Amino acid sequence: MKFRWLLLTLIFGVCVTAAKEEKEEIYEEDPDHLSRGWGSEIRWSSGYEPALIEMAANKKPLMVIHHKDDCPYSQALKKAFVEEESIMKMAQKDFIMVNVVEETGDPNMAPDGYYVPRILFVDPSLTVRADIKGQYSNHHYTYEPKDMELLAQNMEKAKNLLHDEL
Repeated sequence: MKFRWLLLTLIFGVCVTAAKEEKEEIYEEDPDHLSRGWGSEIRWSSGYEPALIEMAANKKPLMVIHHKDDCPYSQALKKAFVEEESIMKMAQKDFIMVNVVEETGDPNMAPDGYYVPRILFVDPSLTVRADIKGQYSNHHYTYEPKDMELLAQNMEKAKNLLHDEL
C-alpha cells in the first residue's frame, strides 16, 4: 500500500513539473507576453532592471509604462497608444521600452504617487525625467486616450533632451 502511494505521489510530481516547464517554455517563446497588448512589433524589455542595463548599453532613453491589466483607464490608454502611428514608430526606433504591472521598487518612478496608468522617461544617465509631464495637475504622468499628441511631443522631448544634454 505504501508503495502505491509513493508511486502515485512520484507520478503526480513529475506531471506537475512537466506541465510547469511546458508553460514556462510557451511563455518564453511568445513575443506578445512582454507587450501585454501595448504593441507586439515593439521590442519590449523583460523588466525595469534589464531595461536600465539595455538603456545604458544602447544610449537610448527609457520609456516606462505603469499599468494594470484590469484597469479600464490603462486599457483605454493602451488602445490609443497602439493606434497612434507616430508613437509606435518612435517606440520601435528611439526608445528602450518596458511596461510594468507591478511597481518597480524605485521610488523615483513615482514622483507624485503610485497610480496607473502613468508614463515616465529615464535618460541613459539614469535620471528620471520628472520634468516631462502630462497635462494633469493631480497626476502629472498620466495620459488619457485624447492625449496622444501630447505623449508624442513628450517622446520627442525625451529623445531631443538626450541628444542635447548627454
